[in-house]
Amino acid sequence: MSSYSTIVVGTDGSKSSILAVERAAAIAAAFDATLIIGCAYYESKEQASKTLRQDSVTVLGDDPAQRNLETAADAARAVGCESIKTAIKPGTPVEALMSIVNENHADLLVVGNRGINSLTGRLLGSVPADVARQSECDVMIVHTVN
Repeated sequence: MSSYSTIVVGTDGSKSSILAVERAAAIAAAFDATLIIGCAYYESKEQASKTLRQDSVTVLGDDPAQRNLETAADAARAVGCESIKTAIKPGTPVEALMSIVNENHADLLVVGNRGINSLTGRLLGSVPADVARQSECDVMIVHTVN
């Protein structure tokens, strides 16, 4: 494969996730690809508390998720990406991203490195590490935080 046609990137509204969105958007613009920005959300506080990690941002309900997607889409447009779609999925960030990737037959998944270097991430896994293991498409981990 010489280019990417569908690129998925996740956002949780954090500054580091917006950096990953900007990088994914720049790649999408360069390849004239469709960028799909995804956001996971928890449907209840109970669901969130079962899977919460210290280094994660909690998005409770689909209204905050929609606002995160609007902010991320604005950031993507600002770096020149024109073909942008959004997707909201309930569940963990890994579940949501993998669902979006598979449903859209994405050929690149972009995530930030947040959590990958934390103790919790090393012990319990992190979104970047988990999606890299599960994904059947290319995965790019953007250095967004130390």
